[in-house]
Amino acid sequence: MSLSKSEEELMNIIWKQKKAFMKDLLDAFPEPKPATTTIATLLKRMIDKGYVSYKSFGRSREYYPLIKKQDYFSKQVKGLIKNFFNDSPGQFASFFTQATDLSKDELEELRKIIDSEIKKKKS
Repeated sequence: MSLSKSEEELMNIIWKQKKAFMKDLLDAFPEPKPATTTIATLLKRMIDKGYVSYKSFGRSREYYPLIKKQDYFSKQVKGLIKNFFNDSPGQFASFFTQATDLSKDELEELRKIIDSEIKKKKS
């Protein structure tokens, strides 16, 4: 189950802070800050989806992520490739390199990354 755009924004704050109380989360938002009730609703949804949990300290809750940022985005990219590029990483790479108008240096950097991954897979 994916996160909404608002949930992803909040999740990014939680990933960055690692652990946070409601006040910490509110402080991390730019102005105009969302209402406390809005954040509480988002947190409840994210808890129900299994992305966030909390520890209680009296009447306060300290929230923390249950999923790593890299794992979440890896899953999102795989879904994107499956749903929009016929499950073809090659089609995705072709679109990505053309649509983002990468420079020669950026393309060469991508080649180095890919070559490095190929060497790891051979080992």
